[in-house]
Amino acid sequence: MSHERPSQPYPTYPWQPPAPPPEPAPRRARHRDPIGHHSDLRILRGAYRWQRRTATLTALGYFTLFLVLSAYAPSFMSGSVGGGLPTGLLLALLQLPVTWLAVALYEHTARHYVDPLADRIRKQSEVDARRGAAAR
Repeated sequence: MSHERPSQPYPTYPWQPPAPPPEPAPRRARHRDPIGHHSDLRILRGAYRWQRRTATLTALGYFTLFLVLSAYAPSFMSGSVGGGLPTGLLLALLQLPVTWLAVALYEHTARHYVDPLADRIRKQSEVDARRGAAAR
């Protein structure tokens, strides 16, 4: 003897009204995740981190190299480079252009990589905010 459940429930009493059909699950609108969970935010943080590290290592790396040479290679630093200019003075004078190079590198990466990402995320967050306000 098989005890299978019926596919539809039957009323217990003949005068009982039929059970209402089950309500369909509400359809959810398909949309992007909120901005806090977006992968572009991780990409932006990585681009900004790369930008900071590159500019910082350019300026500080050159200055550290200058300090190390001054401390551990005084004969090299006191040597002359064409026309009697000491190597140490030439390297010290080059510190300013290297710093400008670091600033220019920072500006270049900001304009070409970081700022477009930030603008795209800003626009998407505005769309998400409007969508969230409309849903309320």
